[in-house]
Amino acid sequence: MTLSLIQIVDSALASAVERGGSHLACRPGCTQCCHGVFPISQQDAARLRDGLHRLTQLDTQRAERIRVRVGESLARIAPLFPGSKTTGLLNADYEESPLFADEDSIGDSEPCPVLDPVTGTCDLYEARPIVCRTFGPPMRTAEGDLATCELCFITASTEEIAAAELDPTIPLKEAASNEAYDIAHHLHGETIVAFALSNHRL
Repeated sequence: MTLSLIQIVDSALASAVERGGSHLACRPGCTQCCHGVFPISQQDAARLRDGLHRLTQLDTQRAERIRVRVGESLARIAPLFPGSKTTGLLNADYEESPLFADEDSIGDSEPCPVLDPVTGTCDLYEARPIVCRTFGPPMRTAEGDLATCELCFITASTEEIAAAELDPTIPLKEAASNEAYDIAHHLHGETIVAFALSNHRL
């Protein structure tokens, strides 16, 4: 039986968390990584929509609060959105736009619409995107450096950071999974959480 991307990622994260130990600051209520606009795949977007649908069946009021936050978020960021406001798809050069490139911009401080501002937890945690599942442990950058959350591994040695590295094959596995998903569903491109959960069909 072939493992799903989620199973692979969650297993790799569990291993990295075990190796990272007390150097990982991640816990409910820590929301720094829940602020900022970021791209997600079509597969991530579909998972989020499925998660919201399931939540609607279980907790209508909680699901409606997410939809309200989605609308509020889009009202703030849509004027700067580097892509189609009709489909929610990002342009290929979206990283050059002020919404993504500028520090201290609206995009940099924008809370994720599925973040509950009262509890500081994710309302669609089980359906969260891959980037949310892998944030925290040391990960390789495109340049080959090990990067960590600025709140984690503050007192760790270089050796301790290296020992807690997330499986470096995850990005390639994620890319292959997303490509296969897009081909199977005749989709393309990336979007953001707010558009994925809006009434737009991507």
